Amino acid sequence: MSRLKLLGKNIKKYREISGLSQNQLAEFVDLSREHLADIERGHKRISLKRLFMIADVLKVKCSDLVDFD
Repeated sequence: MSRLKLLGKNIKKYREISGLSQNQLAEFVDLSREHLADIERGHKRISLKRLFMIADVLKVKCSDLVDFD
């Protein structure tokens, strides 16, 4: 599995653990729900700025989101 897909999978996992919908997370980080869905599926890239914002909202470290083990 590509790293982009693994990143998306981790974002989705922590979003679900946080109890947030795609709409809610997308709104917090100023993305459309469709764009966030594409990130979670590994179809779109994400900037470091947006990755930090997502980590902050989900209350996790960025390293948690990029842990592919």
